[in-house]
Formats: sequence, C-alpha cells, structure tokens
Amino acid sequence: MTMTGWMQIVVFLVVIVAITKPLGLYMFRAFEAESRPLPRTLGRIERVLLRLCGLKETPEQDWKQYTASLLAFSALGVLVSYALLRLQHVLPLNPEHLPPPAPHLAWNTAVSFNTNTNWQSYSGESTVSYLAQMAALAWHNFTSAAAGLGVALALARGLSRKGAGNGLGNFWVDVIRAIVYVLLPISVMAALVLVAQGVVQTLSPYLHVSTVEGVAQIIPLGPVASQEAIKELGTNGGGFFNANSAHPFENPTGFTNFLEMVLILCIPAALTYTFGRMAGNNKQGWTLLAAMGLLLLLGVAVSYRAESQANSALSGLSIDQSAGNLEGKETRFGVASSALFATVTTGTSCGAVNSMHDSFNPLGGIVPLINIQLGEVVFGGVGAGLFGILMFVLLSVFIAGLMVGRTPEYLGKKIESREMKLAMFYILIFPLIILGFSAWSAVAGYGTSSLNNAGPHGLSEILYAYSSGTGNNGSAFAGLNANTPWWDISLGIAMLFGRFFMMIPALAIAGSMRDKRAVPPSPGTFPTHGLLFSGLLVSVILIVGALTFFPALCLGPVAEHFLALAGKVF
Repeated sequence: MTMTGWMQIVVFLVVIVAITKPLGLYMFRAFEAESRPLPRTLGRIERVLLRLCGLKETPEQDWKQYTASLLAFSALGVLVSYALLRLQHVLPLNPEHLPPPAPHLAWNTAVSFNTNTNWQSYSGESTVSYLAQMAALAWHNFTSAAAGLGVALALARGLSRKGAGNGLGNFWVDVIRAIVYVLLPISVMAALVLVAQGVVQTLSPYLHVSTVEGVAQIIPLGPVASQEAIKELGTNGGGFFNANSAHPFENPTGFTNFLEMVLILCIPAALTYTFGRMAGNNKQGWTLLAAMGLLLLLGVAVSYRAESQANSALSGLSIDQSAGNLEGKETRFGVASSALFATVTTGTSCGAVNSMHDSFNPLGGIVPLINIQLGEVVFGGVGAGLFGILMFVLLSVFIAGLMVGRTPEYLGKKIESREMKLAMFYILIFPLIILGFSAWSAVAGYGTSSLNNAGPHGLSEILYAYSSGTGNNGSAFAGLNANTPWWDISLGIAMLFGRFFMMIPALAIAGSMRDKRAVPPSPGTFPTHGLLFSGLLVSVILIVGALTFFPALCLGPVAEHFLALAGKVF
C-alpha cells in the first residue's frame, strides 16, 4: 500500500461527502417540495409526460396500490425487453446482423435489466444489437433505477409523515420525476464528459481492419457513452463490452474511472440527506451516511491490503510482484483504484467492474462477496440502498428497545410485531435464496459443469453468482460459464425474488407505519441519531448480514486463503 493509493481513496470519499448535501437537497425539492427545480424546462417535460400517461390528476396511492403499479410496470418491462431481444434480427439498427439470443438467455437478460441487476451471461458486442442495447437495456437502466427510487421514497414517507391519511405518493409520478429531474439530466452531462474523454458514442458499424501483420480484426463500436453514464448513475452495472469498465472504450482514463465511481455512489449517498429532510431532522440522514461510510471504508481497507500482496498462484514464476497482485487488473488504474472500484461497485447494486474479481487474492475477493451479502446496504443501489438500510434501522431500534425495556420507536412511531415480522421476512429471504440455489448448484451436475475451477474457489464462484443475482448487483467471478439453461433460468428467478420479495415487505411496512400517529420523544426514548446509533446499526448489519453467510464463506474464500498460505492453489 502506498500514500498515493490512500490519497486516491481519501479524495474520493471527500468528494462523495461534499456531493451528499446539495444533491440530496435537490432531490428533496424534486420529489417533496411544492416548487420543483427548473419549472420552465424540466417542469414542462414532467407535465407533458404526466398528460401523455393520463395522469391529469395525481392522487396518492396506499401501499397496495403502489405495489400493484410497481409489479405491473415491471412485468410489462420484462415482456417488452424479451421481445426486442428475440426479434433483434428483424429489427433495424443491427449493423452486424447479430442473431437473436437463445430463449433462456433472452429471459435472463430481460429479467436482469428489469431488476436493476444487469447480470450478463453473454458478450455484449457479439450478442446484442444497437437497438436492443438502447431500447431494451439502456431504457431499463433508467426505469429500474427510477422504480427503486420510488420504493425508497414511499418507505421514507411512511416513516416520516405524521398527518392523517395513508398515502405514500404516486408510483407513476415518482418514476417520471426520478427520470426527468434526476437520472436524465445528470446522465446527459456525464455522457458528454465521457465522450470528451474518449468513450465511444456512434451508430456506425463495427470497424473491420487488418493489423500490420495482415490479420483481420474487428473493432466493436456503438452508443457506449450514453449507456455508460446511466449504467453507473443508476447503479445498474453491466457493460456494452464483455470487459466492462476495464475496456478502454468504456473507461479510457484515470479521470473517467474516478468519475464513474462518483456516479455510482452519488445518488445512494445523497438519498440519506433527502431522507433526513423528509424526517425533519438532518441528523437522521447523516447517521445513515456515517454507518454506510464506515462499512465502505472497512471494505476498501481490507481489499486494498489484500491486493497489495503478491498473488500466491504466481509465486513460482519469475515475475516482479512488488506492485501487488496485478493479475486481472488494468495497469492504468493500479491496485488502489481497482480495490476501490470493486468495493464501490459491490457495495452498491451496480456490478460494473474495472478489474476481474475472480483474479483477486482470496481476502481481496471476499470483500465484494460480503458487500453483496450484507444486503446491498453499503450505500446500496439507487433507492434500494436507502430502503435496505432502513429495514436494518428498524431491526436495530427493536433490539435497542429490548435492551432498555421500552417499546421501540423510530421517528416517533412505535415499531410493533407486524413491522418486525415483515422486516425479518425481508432479511431472511435474501440468504434463503442465495444459499438454497448455491447448495443446489454445488451438487447438481448441470451446475458444476459450468465451473472452470475446483475446490474452494469453485464454491466461491457459485456463491458469488447467486449473491450477485439475488442482490441485484450483476458483477461476477468470471470463471463461471453462466450461459446455460440452468444458470440463466435459476439466476433469473433469483433476481426476481431478490428484487420484489424485498420491495414488497418494504412497501407493506411503509403502509403500516403511515397509519400510525407520531408521539413526542420522552426522556426514555432511544435516540436514533449520532455516533452511538451509527455504531449499533453497523454492528447489527455485520452480525445479521455477515454471520448468516459465515459458514459458507469459510468453505470458500477463507479456506482458499489458508490453502494458498500452505502453497496449494486451485
């Protein structure tokens, strides 16, 4: 580890903290204030879209109506994307005449982008046409992020609103405002910056050239910058090219690498401030940010430390490893930026990668795995991070109430058995899907046949695949061939369960809490802001989230670490 590496990490964290308040305040104005930003431009676009959607009046919905709208919108999105993928060979903007993907791959891809996962069992430049990239995949990058943002706002309203009524907002209005006021403007500006830095943005066919040796070569092109901007901003992940953000056409410079990491974290971080304003107490938001920031810093430190060590698999070769483990990393980014990017992209539900996590040292690779298995709350995805950590907040408040012998309260509202049952369902469904499918695939021939590695590393690849799918992250340990009927179908199911079986309990809690009257704090009320509560929240996340998967992690990366120390490498 070097001082330069640590300075990169510190500067990045300072930038994120600096962005949190202004962007959080902007989003509060966009969603909750009566006067929204730029009413003559963005406001006019919003009004036109609402009118086109038949929303001349925007009555608020209860949690059941909000959920029904979410599910209907998502189901339609899957069907449209599946159709575009299967029909891409007869549709325009397919200059390379790419055939349609197989039905199981089209299903997996449609579900993946609909659930904000962007898991890719294929190489983008050789599988998906320009039209499908833009109309099916990039479109979902906007809509899935907007839907997640809407669920987070609904839960925040349920917890913070104190007046009569049971309204949680209107799903359709929230989605339109998320796209018009937040996702689209920032994406346009980011895409222009990326193009200026050398990211490709064109509808021209691929270049067919010959090398100086006379060998024919194809250079893929496409509308990359526009998709790159929203894939990072919306914490969608994936990539136009198979190499993802390690590809120079997606991420050409150190500046674009830094910018893309900022895009990944800016909205999840800023939402904590938005929540504080909605709750009427900014300290509530800063408390959440402190807990998320501490978990991120711990992950970066462990990953950077591990990747600064030599790769034991290369110890017998005459290779200088004084710079650390550079296998699977771009030398233009180095160990520090690769470790930081890996931690940021898996702490959120992004999944874009600028290095191959499969090539990390065992303790370096365990950090992305744990980040996902914590429930994607280390800032988390757009919207998903906020409603995810609020579920852990309710659990922490309940535990604190048991310790002091008082009825647990949050923002003046009592946390009762209904809310805790829903919260525990939310927390337990996640490991049930991951460990259940992982155990199935580890003993079935059609599961293990896709592994390129045996032993603990092979198990890590299986665990990572289902953790990434269920956590709607989308990154992968690249040694697994997931483009088979079993993996495409099972991962698609895991993505759907991991998305909607987490959102529905969150919305149900929002509806339950919205109906409750707030009571003023008393001398015995447990404060839910400040460093004490941040520490309790971090402890609960680590105990409940990490220890759930501890036995499986011991059989995977932990065992691989000790075997590597003994000179045994799989």
